[in-house]
Amino acid sequence: MIRELKTFLTVERLGTFVAAGNQIGLTQSAVSAQIRALEKALGTPLFDRSGRSATLNAAGQRALTMAREIVELYERMATPSADSGYFGELVIGAIATVQTGLLPDALVRLNTQAPTVEAKVVPGVSQTLLNSVDAGEIDLAILIRPPFALPKELSLEVIAREPFVLIAPVRIEGDDPLQLLRDNRFVRYDRHSFGGRQVTRFLREQKIETRPGLELDEVDAIVRMVEAGLGVSLVPRAGLWLERAAHIRIVELGALTFYRELALVMRHANRQLPLQRLFRECLAPKRL
Repeated sequence: MIRELKTFLTVERLGTFVAAGNQIGLTQSAVSAQIRALEKALGTPLFDRSGRSATLNAAGQRALTMAREIVELYERMATPSADSGYFGELVIGAIATVQTGLLPDALVRLNTQAPTVEAKVVPGVSQTLLNSVDAGEIDLAILIRPPFALPKELSLEVIAREPFVLIAPVRIEGDDPLQLLRDNRFVRYDRHSFGGRQVTRFLREQKIETRPGLELDEVDAIVRMVEAGLGVSLVPRAGLWLERAAHIRIVELGALTFYRELALVMRHANRQLPLQRLFRECLAPKRL
């Protein structure tokens, strides 16, 4: 019944069977079937089905707190106590610049302190990784802090702040970042990504209409496009391009500098599990 209880909690949080199915990768009919199975096992309906939204009835409200407790207990059952050593697998989600930035050093420390633990790194963009943590598909993720409140089941801890800078091909002269943005094609950080939304907000606040160019989500790829002379861009100081001496000009934004925050996200119920706690400690040297 754990699967059904998790689905029940997702439906309650998102408000409809369709939204819950989209979140956990099930069809609406599959979600309905799981809820019916749970209601049959408990011997009572849990939702008021008179409207379009999935609203808990009195029995559902009573079951909600207990369902959360059961799921949290279940997730802790297979976890060793802090004094019994570390073993098993830790599945870590990470955006691209984290994989080529702070993650390798953290994994070295993890391997030193827990040599029998197998770490599995799952790449992805921030929204996808956030959904995967929420669905229980990965243990934790390092991603760009979302511009919205997280579900109450999730814990977010900011671990780093990265300033945005303007980058330009070496042949382009000038030190005024706003003028450079106005005069040149713009290689845009994907406007739908969390970091790209910050860039869009900056451009709007500065009343800058950029010239059309490319749009990409990978920071290292954006840097390569700027190197090739395809335009200027606004990117965070993060990732592999800082290590390989990219052939670009870096123009600081000065008083206009804005930042993206990297956050460690996991389920609240898992924060004090030994492996998750150890990984947080392994990240500590990189925190502000």
